[in-house]
Amino acid sequence: MSIFKKNDSSITYFVDSKQRMQRAFVLAVADIFLVALSTGLSVWARFNLTISSIPVHYIEKIVKILPFNIITTIIIFIFFQLYKSVWRYASADEMIKIVGAVLTEAVVCLIINYVLKIYLPRSFFLFYPMFLGIFTAGIRFSYRFLRILRNRHAGESKDKRNVMIVGAGAAGNTILKEIESSSYINLSVKCFIDDNPGCQGKLMRGVPIVGGRDSIPEVVKKMEIDEIIIAIPSASRLEIKKIIEICKDTGCKLQIVPGMYQLINGDVSVSALREVEIEDLLGREPVKINVDEIAGYVKDKTVLVTGGGGSIGSELCRQIAAHNPKELIIVDIYENNAYDIQQELKIKFPNLKLEVLIASVRDYEKLEQIFEKYRPDIVYHAAAHKHVPLMEDSPGEAVKNNVFGTYNTARIADKYGVEKFVLVSTDKAVNPTNIMGASKRMCEMIVQMMNDRSKTEFVAVRFGNVLGSNGSVIPLFKKQIAAGGPVTVTDPNIIRYFMTIPEAVSLILQAGAYAKGGEIFVLDMGEPVKILDLAQNLIKLSGYRVDEDIEIVFTGLRPGEKMYEELLMNEEGLKGTENALIHIGKPLEFDYNEFEASLEKLKKTAEDTPENVKDEVADIVKTYHPDESEK
Repeated sequence: MSIFKKNDSSITYFVDSKQRMQRAFVLAVADIFLVALSTGLSVWARFNLTISSIPVHYIEKIVKILPFNIITTIIIFIFFQLYKSVWRYASADEMIKIVGAVLTEAVVCLIINYVLKIYLPRSFFLFYPMFLGIFTAGIRFSYRFLRILRNRHAGESKDKRNVMIVGAGAAGNTILKEIESSSYINLSVKCFIDDNPGCQGKLMRGVPIVGGRDSIPEVVKKMEIDEIIIAIPSASRLEIKKIIEICKDTGCKLQIVPGMYQLINGDVSVSALREVEIEDLLGREPVKINVDEIAGYVKDKTVLVTGGGGSIGSELCRQIAAHNPKELIIVDIYENNAYDIQQELKIKFPNLKLEVLIASVRDYEKLEQIFEKYRPDIVYHAAAHKHVPLMEDSPGEAVKNNVFGTYNTARIADKYGVEKFVLVSTDKAVNPTNIMGASKRMCEMIVQMMNDRSKTEFVAVRFGNVLGSNGSVIPLFKKQIAAGGPVTVTDPNIIRYFMTIPEAVSLILQAGAYAKGGEIFVLDMGEPVKILDLAQNLIKLSGYRVDEDIEIVFTGLRPGEKMYEELLMNEEGLKGTENALIHIGKPLEFDYNEFEASLEKLKKTAEDTPENVKDEVADIVKTYHPDESEK
């Protein structure tokens, strides 16, 4: 099979090379004709465009110098690589090469004229490069020009989507250039939008810049725009949010250039565009982390991640793998998730020493075997049951997995001398009204207790809802929209704090760098977001009209669900860190011996009478109010 592939490749290369040689030969023949034409026209122009006025001896001089002009032109054009360029994508670079080649040919022609003592008129050396340059550029750029005309003409056809580009800068120009030059992109750019008054009313590559962002709704209707591309990679999150707020009500499909680094790396293209996501409407700059600090404590360390196949756990593994750990160990009970992240990391980081193990954090003996064999330096504990309504129906499972899974992992980490133990917690642990939040509060208490008794630095990281994670509201809304609705919202006034998965993981990693032991790290997540607004915006971004195409239905608060989440308990104070968006909450004081004794009792209750778990947890977590749903 490999032999055939090799032969096929050789044949293809031979055919391509032959075609390239044929095209170069045709172009060279055309250049010979153009040199002759330019030489003759230069003398003709000298004598007032009248052939009869040209003296016979000048015609003899032209015949004498013409072979030299042809030979030197072909050699110079080869040197300037004018037979290698792909002219259907010709740009300013090719034009510079043409100018350089023609000027060089003019100088050589002048030298030949004096060496051979031909003595053509001085005006000849002005007209000759001018004509040669015009003809050379004309014949080479004509294909590109005709291609653009053809694409624009095709853009008038009904199967083309009319496009508005927001941002008449470098990124917008690059997108337009690719759309114009490609016959495979089913788009027709009708206009640009730019807030710079100096640009408005002008043309970019023949496309009008019609106004600022405030004119978007009017222009969309007037020009029958189907799609809007936001091409301002340097804009802040807040600016992008403002633009999307205007665009989302137009009913157009929205796409966006991902970020500034794509422009710097030259990666801006139509293929790099992504759909506008709900994250773009948060209007908050992403959490910034100190990469050097993270690299400093992760590099050359053995790192273990429990729940490594989950939404947060898998992103942790990606970012840890990028910082050159000595070894990365992924522990997860769900084999499909574990397999997916294993295959991804093998492709992205082929030199990474990686172990993927199927195990439950409930299984103390299995966990101990893992720690004894691999001796991790750092542990990120992300394994947990997190779905509030499901855990309300199965409180025993919430306690067994979250509380005692954490307790097992923490005790073994202490036993085997782990340097840092980072617990992934949640804002639902603050004044919890559901068993999931209460169980995570107990996990924080375990971390606090273990830190007081161990040389290991135990810390917890608390953040809000994670956009796009498994089971979160956004994937649910997307499925409901894809099914034609309705989109279900529990209450029109319910609000939540949100962050992206990379932001959540950035916080977890930064916490590990800041950890001294015993802290609860909290992110300043900005303003909370109404779930109803999220639902409405997602419907609009999907190209539908709220309550016309897709209906929103209110279902009422679920058991244990709050109207809003808190990031800190009233008793906890805030202390700043080097990162202005990351704070440290002072944990509550409690009796460790009493707490440890209550854990033993709770474990038996979870096994024997799980229906009593909530009451018993309420006795341990004084801020847990299982019957209270804030309205």
